[in-house]
Amino acid sequence: MSTANYRTLLRTPGAAAFFLPAAVGRVGLAMTGLGIVWLVHDRTGSYGAAGIAVGCFAVADALGGPQVARVVDLLGQRRVLPYVLAAHAASVGLLLVGGPVLDLVAATLVGITLPQLSAMSAARWSALLRGARDEAALPRAFALEALANALSYLAGPALVSTAGAAGRPELGTLLAAVLVVGGLAFALQRRTAPQVAGRAEHRTAGRALLRPAFARQVAFTLALGVFFGAMQVSVTAYAVGRDTPDSAPLLYAVSNCTSLLAGWVYGLRAWRTPAGRQRALVAAGLAAASLPLTILDAPLPLSLALALTGFAVPPLLVLSSVLAESMVPRAALTQAFTWLNSASAAGSAGAAAVAGQAVDTAGAHGGFAVAAAATAGMAVLAAVGGREAAAQPEPAAPER
Repeated sequence: MSTANYRTLLRTPGAAAFFLPAAVGRVGLAMTGLGIVWLVHDRTGSYGAAGIAVGCFAVADALGGPQVARVVDLLGQRRVLPYVLAAHAASVGLLLVGGPVLDLVAATLVGITLPQLSAMSAARWSALLRGARDEAALPRAFALEALANALSYLAGPALVSTAGAAGRPELGTLLAAVLVVGGLAFALQRRTAPQVAGRAEHRTAGRALLRPAFARQVAFTLALGVFFGAMQVSVTAYAVGRDTPDSAPLLYAVSNCTSLLAGWVYGLRAWRTPAGRQRALVAAGLAAASLPLTILDAPLPLSLALALTGFAVPPLLVLSSVLAESMVPRAALTQAFTWLNSASAAGSAGAAAVAGQAVDTAGAHGGFAVAAAATAGMAVLAAVGGREAAAQPEPAAPER
């Protein structure tokens, strides 16, 4: 294993030119939702109003993202993304103007126009590395994508919170928009833009998204989103319940650092085990690591359990992308990746409410039980998919 693998990947002609702008843009994406919370709360003094606004944003993003991705697959990234970015900039401008009703309308528009840079970047990797001699190149690229996402969600919230804490929440929202609109540099990369399929092929490819196998992929990432959302609430509840709220960031850091390490190492190795079987094994490991969280009280054992769960997350994200790419025709890839992202976001948002109720009833352990139940569901879904893959060891390649 060597970090040269990642350097070699980025030296692929055209790769760095689209990956780096997308990585910068994703920092802005990670700032947008929290930026709305800071901005609307500063304007109204109400966390309730801020929560409704960010809820409108999240729902609009989850529902609108796949529709925008469908247009992208039909017309091409270079034709669609500049207009999406312009609409997003205008929506953020409307949000900055603000007002009691305008906040909700603008937040909704910001969500609808949020560019799906992660999905489009993944689609470019698929087009660029299709047919590569190194079979590990595409999983490695998806591992690099997962690392970029993880880093963006470490840096983005810190930047927007710094601006909000300084009493200038509008600067955080504005910076987020600038970083996102910087994705125009991504759109201008012609060399790596996926080839646009004809309308007939596009319609046929879209049917692959309705097949049970892909539906299980979406269900799996939905459950993974539930795990994320429940863990966020539960870790906070655990820290507050022990009268040590300052320990919550440290507990998050334990899981985040192990996730970054696991994602980095996973992408460096060429794995011979089939992706479906890998995911079944990792999902079972995550379920096993999550169970102790429902009973542990001492900080050190709980931190160790959190670290173990962190190791499992990046491989699951990478393998979900690999499996989706293998079963969906290229004419619907952006939609496929966007549906996975939307399912994860929807699961995380819904889990926050469910885990909150569980915490109110049974304390932090109740919230961790919600997360553990989600991992059990993931293990079952992954096992079903793994058995089907084992029964058909050499499936016909999807139409490209």
